[in-house]
Amino acid sequence: MLVGNFSSLEHVGKVVTSELDFAAEVLPVCTKILAVTGTNGKSTVATFAGQMLNHLDIKTFVGGNLGIPLSEVALQCLESTPESPVFEVAVVEVSSYQLEIAHKYFSPSVAVILNLTPDHLERHMTMENYALTKCRILSHMSNSKMGILPLGNQHLNDAVRSSANDFNLAWIGAFPGVRINLEAKVASFRIPAVQGFSELQLSALKTIGTHNYHNAAVAALSVIGLDIGIDAEAISSTIGKLKVPPHRMEIVHTDNHGVIWVDDSKATNIEATCTGLMGLKGQKSVILLGGVAKIRQGSSGFERLLEHLICHRGIVTFGYSGMMIQKTLSTNGLSIPCIRATNLEDAVKQARSMTTSGDAIVLSPGCASFDEFKNFEHRGRVFRELALSSE
Repeated sequence: MLVGNFSSLEHVGKVVTSELDFAAEVLPVCTKILAVTGTNGKSTVATFAGQMLNHLDIKTFVGGNLGIPLSEVALQCLESTPESPVFEVAVVEVSSYQLEIAHKYFSPSVAVILNLTPDHLERHMTMENYALTKCRILSHMSNSKMGILPLGNQHLNDAVRSSANDFNLAWIGAFPGVRINLEAKVASFRIPAVQGFSELQLSALKTIGTHNYHNAAVAALSVIGLDIGIDAEAISSTIGKLKVPPHRMEIVHTDNHGVIWVDDSKATNIEATCTGLMGLKGQKSVILLGGVAKIRQGSSGFERLLEHLICHRGIVTFGYSGMMIQKTLSTNGLSIPCIRATNLEDAVKQARSMTTSGDAIVLSPGCASFDEFKNFEHRGRVFRELALSSE
């Protein structure tokens, strides 16, 4: 992690280059970059886009903030030629931290800002700063390159207006861009500067959570926007093959009692948990909430989950913030059982006693993991082990 006031180094004759800029300067011109950022969902969209491209026989690297750094693969591409590229496309997940240092070479062919909700404000201080940092992903895009933004986010709209760059702009939720009909499971596209519409049927997607139809649609728009001869018709053959990355509404087990175990450990904030819960329509579940809550302006925000929790079997809270979460939900009118557990293992035991056949046990904690685990991946792996030993 890079921390500090890097501009002060200019006074001692030092030049600081971001990892992304170093990679972009080294990457061959023939390698197109598809960059994805946002508060939530960026790993899934980047993974889906990479899988679509690879399934269509496009040599594709997927990494960045997700897995292998872009700079590492850039060095592998030094011997690349247009006739024999190591990778034709680099799909890169980008965090706000990576965008803090100004860059001049990193200029994606397609850049996506999925959303912007309160997170990392202990670092960025305000939503305005957070938005400006995210929008640096667009700072060197021009001409036929495409930026994709969510419709209706005022912070991002203001940040984009401060940029004088001239690139194609597409929207998540409007045209030009993509509109998603969740009931029909259909995505409709209109690409900037291209006549006509196209549609993509998403019903073959084999993941839990309706939000993943949204993620697949945005990934498809991003791939089409690369302008490498891939259209919605070609992408349709890949939809049934898409797999979510680990710890994002991932089904890790179905036990002998017919209970489905879902690992959404990546939900480290309220917005991510809301998204996961909204995707569980019709699926009775016991929801596990807990860890270290991210308190902002004196509120944990867990009361915002109430409308998404009332249709479920029950709740188990655990960890450092478990008591606070239970109290917040109970004092705001929660109408389903809410049990307090000491840790994740205890929470799983409590959840098992509350389920019947066909129910799900969903770890979507809405909290950081550092009270009990190294990171959210560690928490997810332990949950999976507990699920597998639940028989």
